[in-house]
Amino acid sequence: MENRFRARFCVLILLACSIYSGFTLVGAQNRRPKNVQVAVRAKWSGTPLLLEAGELLSKESKNLFWEFIDDWLLHVAKTDGDSHSAKDCVKKILKHGSFLLSEPLAPLFEYSLSLRSASPRLVLYRQLAEESLSSFPLPDDSYSNNERGLDANETADIKKFDPLLVGVNPKSPGGKCCWVDTGGALFFDVADLLLWLQRPNELGDASQQPETYDFDHIHFDSNIMSPVAILYGALGTDCFRGFHVTLTQAAKEGKVNYVVRPVLPSGCEAEVGLCGAVGARDSLNLGGYGVELALKNMEYKAMDDSAIKKGVTLEDPRTEDLNQEVRGFIFSKILERKPDLTSEIMAFRDYLLSSTISDTLDVWELKDLGHQTAQRIVQASDPLQSMQEINQNFPSVVSSLSRMKLNDSIKDEIIANQKMIPPGKSLMALNGALINIEDIDLYLVIIVEFLEANGALFLVSVLLLSLFPKLVIMLIDLVHQELSLADQFSKLKIPLSTVRKVLLTVTPPELNMFRVDFRSAHVHYLNNLEEDAMYRRWRNNINEILVPVFPGQPHYIRKNLYHAVYVLDPATSIDIITSFYENTFPMRFGVILYSAQFIKKIEMSGGELHSSALEHDSEIENDKSSLVNRLRTESAESTDEAVEMHHIERAFVETELSKAKSSPQEIMLKLKKEQTFKEMSQESSLSVFKLGVGTLQCCLLMNGLVFDSSEEALINAMSDELPRIQEQVYYGHINSRTDVLDKFLSENGISRYNPQILADGKVKRRFVSLASSILGGDSVLNEINYLHSPETVDDVKAVTHLLAVDVTSKKGIKLLREGIHYLHACAVYQIGGTKGARVGVLFSASQIADLPSLLLTKTFEITAASYSHKKKVLDFLDQLCSFYEHKYILRSTTAAESNQEFVDKVYELAEANELFSKPYKSSLPEASDLKLRERLNKVSQFLYRQLGIPSGVNAIITNGRVTPLGASVFLSDDLHLLESIEFKHRIKHIVEIIEEVNWQDVDPDMLTSKYISDVIMFVSSSMATRDRSTESARFEILNAEYSAVVVNNENSSIHIDAVVDPLSPPGQKLSSLLRVLAKYAHPSMRIVLNPLGSHNAENIVSITLFGVIGLEIFSLSDDVTAVCCDGRFKWKHSSSLGDLPLKNYYRYVVPTMDDFSSTDYTVNGPKAFFANMPLSKTLTMNLDVPEPWLVEPVIAIHDLDNIFLENLGDTRTLQAVFELEALVLTGHCAEKDHGPPRGLQLILGTENTPHLVDTIVMANLGYWQMKVHPGVWHLQLAPGRSSELYFFRDGVDDGSQEKSLSKRIAINDLRGNVVHLEVVKKKGKEHENLLISSDVDNQSKDKRVSS
Repeated sequence: MENRFRARFCVLILLACSIYSGFTLVGAQNRRPKNVQVAVRAKWSGTPLLLEAGELLSKESKNLFWEFIDDWLLHVAKTDGDSHSAKDCVKKILKHGSFLLSEPLAPLFEYSLSLRSASPRLVLYRQLAEESLSSFPLPDDSYSNNERGLDANETADIKKFDPLLVGVNPKSPGGKCCWVDTGGALFFDVADLLLWLQRPNELGDASQQPETYDFDHIHFDSNIMSPVAILYGALGTDCFRGFHVTLTQAAKEGKVNYVVRPVLPSGCEAEVGLCGAVGARDSLNLGGYGVELALKNMEYKAMDDSAIKKGVTLEDPRTEDLNQEVRGFIFSKILERKPDLTSEIMAFRDYLLSSTISDTLDVWELKDLGHQTAQRIVQASDPLQSMQEINQNFPSVVSSLSRMKLNDSIKDEIIANQKMIPPGKSLMALNGALINIEDIDLYLVIIVEFLEANGALFLVSVLLLSLFPKLVIMLIDLVHQELSLADQFSKLKIPLSTVRKVLLTVTPPELNMFRVDFRSAHVHYLNNLEEDAMYRRWRNNINEILVPVFPGQPHYIRKNLYHAVYVLDPATSIDIITSFYENTFPMRFGVILYSAQFIKKIEMSGGELHSSALEHDSEIENDKSSLVNRLRTESAESTDEAVEMHHIERAFVETELSKAKSSPQEIMLKLKKEQTFKEMSQESSLSVFKLGVGTLQCCLLMNGLVFDSSEEALINAMSDELPRIQEQVYYGHINSRTDVLDKFLSENGISRYNPQILADGKVKRRFVSLASSILGGDSVLNEINYLHSPETVDDVKAVTHLLAVDVTSKKGIKLLREGIHYLHACAVYQIGGTKGARVGVLFSASQIADLPSLLLTKTFEITAASYSHKKKVLDFLDQLCSFYEHKYILRSTTAAESNQEFVDKVYELAEANELFSKPYKSSLPEASDLKLRERLNKVSQFLYRQLGIPSGVNAIITNGRVTPLGASVFLSDDLHLLESIEFKHRIKHIVEIIEEVNWQDVDPDMLTSKYISDVIMFVSSSMATRDRSTESARFEILNAEYSAVVVNNENSSIHIDAVVDPLSPPGQKLSSLLRVLAKYAHPSMRIVLNPLGSHNAENIVSITLFGVIGLEIFSLSDDVTAVCCDGRFKWKHSSSLGDLPLKNYYRYVVPTMDDFSSTDYTVNGPKAFFANMPLSKTLTMNLDVPEPWLVEPVIAIHDLDNIFLENLGDTRTLQAVFELEALVLTGHCAEKDHGPPRGLQLILGTENTPHLVDTIVMANLGYWQMKVHPGVWHLQLAPGRSSELYFFRDGVDDGSQEKSLSKRIAINDLRGNVVHLEVVKKKGKEHENLLISSDVDNQSKDKRVSS
């Protein structure tokens, strides 16, 4: 009975549709639904997908690029007989590429290829290819950059219009598709290349060799010391095959350094095969951006009433999606049941789509709209798809959402969660690290600095990411990074549960504040605020520091809160602190005196000069402040800038005259005679050298923090320290009995200051993954035998120092000896909380190593392998290195005598240190000179290619952190400092996880301390290379039983936490991104829905604010305001309930395999498609593109600000095409010890054409920006006053700064770049102004004319 009733009801509905369609057939045809399609294409022409695949594989591993080439040449025929379309070719490319990858990375490789993310790298190679050809023009001079064959005048016009030559593909030179550039010549035929390889005298001209870059593909068998040969060509051509085979063989023989730069010249598409040319002939459509069609507010009308342009037809060929719900009907199912009524059903559908869509609802209909949306999403079979369909088509579905019956459990859970997070806030974390998905309000970032974690409220503060510098990372790169790390760790046989635990750990933020522990007898304090009589009238209540004062006014408290200790050479600086001291500034002043000349002698001797401890003469322990004042007076009276000896003697006599028991002249003669003064001076200078601040000349230590010695730096240092002390006083950590200096230095003091290690935020630390090196195949890391402190060989070592030592240099041997001394010290002095460290040595040679150098490396190898457990092994190595340094590095001897003498010395020292000499006697005489040199060359190759350390550079690799040594002395204390910082910051939490591992797939005999230490080293080095945020949030405190989307995948190494307002602009973007991740990365997800609701009118959250008094109002976003009053923090939402939360349609453009044609070799590319848009509403199109993109419309028939689809007439689809005009290169420029150099002029161009675009530095934060495109560019100071006054400064403050007028910038992706510049004025130009007035300029010109 029920079935019969349903059948009759269905027939009645269809009959009604048929009758209605008969009356409205004509009107419905005139009001058929319209579509909108949007595309963004690159300015450059298309690039071959085959070459893009090779670039993507090289990002995973450099060797994969060469494996892909060999595999393609071996298995793929040029005929492409089994590939009949672009989609077939893409599948073939994916098949060969995925074969080289692990299973989790293969889907991501497919997505990256369809995204065309490697295309900018190929555009960069085009630029280099063009420069290569222009360096050697063909005899007929017929070469042209224009693939369309334009004449010279037309080409010049193009260059004038587009100075950066974007998208210009080099034309095939003389019909050739490949060539080899050796710097001195170009070879277009293999026969000519073979002749060149057979003439060794022509191979070694280093001055003509072409330059290589970090992104270049260098063959793994190449010798970096050999001549460079760069092959320009495309995989798939016959010429590429011939050149590749020849150069690969030459690289194996050590003749060349073989480099490939993939380029398919214009006119060679037919030579590369059908699949090799896929993507090269079509324009390149981009993905990864959003498009919005907003319902325009028509309270006023400003329409473009001009006639619609004719003559261009851009109809979309695709069919309409009938699976989309329209007013409760799914027409695809109706058509399946009644195919004979297709025309009538479609007419009824068109009428429903063309009916008016309301952009506002009544207040009662919006009461629980956010909660109803959350309920619709969590109850759907595919929640992510449901969320995307709702928020990206919200105006069309809002009516049905408002009529849904609400489940109170969902509403109650959402309200409970919103007590811990602002309603409507959206954020996302990938494996625990937050990703910024929306713009951040500046004022809220300022508030965060004062927020105190208070239980769940910590979530509110940590969800905000800092504004500067803004990290621009593609989401696909973050996912690839995590999957790649998981793949590496699984290959190390680490269990999956441990892998997930490691990846979910968030690295603590880098420390930029280090205090130097200077406490010693060499510090001479000039005053004491707690004891001196001149400060007795001040109050001694420490809580006075919390009382507000006028800006710039200090707190006068009788407490030693600020210790300003100046490290200075009295011969050059003496009057820095006297003005503050004499004016009773509330600060304790002290000095540490040193002799710059003495420290220079220590550095020249390698830091081995020591002084003996001497007793102080009781008669010279006097008032230091009087002596300093006298010295300042003598210096002021002198006409010379430097203080001389007679000034010091006079000041000393006048100071001691009234205080010493004996005559000051007698004391002076006694000091000179007994050398007491000199020895005390040497002790003080030696202590300054050990602290590491001697190279800074004169510096200020403010409670241990290092600053410049200027008065401005002193005031700034005090202002910086004030809030830290206030915070400690507020929480009771500092009281009236606390020694502030001892507290600060005991908590985070360091024994030595080394800017190379500390970085202080000025220089970005460089990390490399050692796991990828060892997993890539045969690696020198597998052959290292480590040195340990005595009796700790069997202990697990958390820290591993790899010393890259140039065995032929004095600095290299010095570093080796310091590494040995470091292990000696480690046996006696334990670093807090660590289990020790080990040292491995990687020997290389910057020049031809003689036989003693080779024998030294062999001796080290034997000793570390056989005697690392012996007590005196370190003494033996230290004595051997000392002998080698003095005998072979500092002076040369006769070769034959020196070789035998070295071997005999090894035997002698081995016996003296209780080591058996038999292994040395059996190995050293028979050591092969050739094999030892091959070993040195192999290490040099590894250091350069895997670690980026050039030949001849001594460096330290600490669990993946690369620290190249500069001009300053590097001591064993620096190794202790490096160990301490790296262990606390990024190794400790990994050690705790690895120690708990239950090793199941590992042979018990392999589970040695060395194996565990290796795992810690590999994991910590790989984790350090992660480029992601250090901010995190406590998502676990949010309830996720009723109002969350939870996807569990225990086999996945990716976990996503998200808080999403589904009816918000961030929610529109995030829904698409989550679907992409779910499809290609298969992560586990926990998505908590956080919509706005009627209860959110005033949601009060308790929060502790430090230092906030009274009422303050902060704007958090357009509809959220934070009101702070008396420690209460209120979120107030000003949204009107009568407005829709979303008044737009949205599409986030992501690529799919459907972008590749299945009928021909065309690549269509991704597009945003809006189906069935309302006809009677005025729409406005907006693009949501990545920040570095500058786009402009190139095809837009209609006014995109006022889209009225009823005016399209017979056209069903409105199409708009935008073009990526340029990328934005941004940066900040600073002048050392000064503000930003306002008005500094910068130019950007190529090596041949240096000035293509220009800009100036702004006063605000030194900001500057330029338009760029993919390529290698040179950023320079513009000719004129900019280059006359300034130069760029590279490096850190260790005396090894490199000075230049140009910086090279490589743009090889779509992320843009942020460049931080530091400039310094030239010597003699320090007091000149960059910007001068016109009057001064005219006067200077008049003077030049008159002269």
